[in-house]
Amino acid sequence: MSQEVENGSIVASDDPDRIDLAALHTFLEKSYWAQDIPFSVVEDAIRNSLVIGLYDNDNMIGFARAVTDYATFAYVGDVYVLEEWRGRGLGIWVTRCLIEHPRMQGLRRWLLATKDAHGVYAKLGFKPLADPSSLMTIHDPDIYKR
Repeated sequence: MSQEVENGSIVASDDPDRIDLAALHTFLEKSYWAQDIPFSVVEDAIRNSLVIGLYDNDNMIGFARAVTDYATFAYVGDVYVLEEWRGRGLGIWVTRCLIEHPRMQGLRRWLLATKDAHGVYAKLGFKPLADPSSLMTIHDPDIYKR
């Protein structure tokens, strides 16, 4: 059963069937973090994540997702708000909707990566890693170009 939360005229919904996959793909394939992402990868990501779409009427104006086991950990990714809707706190709100979602309570760790929105996420309690040497990564930023 999906959950919806209202913020004035904007609705945040966790219903994956409501996501406008074409619009999401169009945004992500031009983003700095998912440039050239194939449509099929976006479909798989939606299917395997908790997703929150932001809607003005039935038009999707923003999005965020959490990759999670729903028990201990969540990674926040693909947060965006369409340019004409920015400056209204919707990026913070959609991320807060993920954090406060009933299925996400009691998680031990939340993680995200950002190039330029540290101040936004700090408002939600995110901090730079206290010990970055404790985390490791395999990162292939050009995977979608091959």
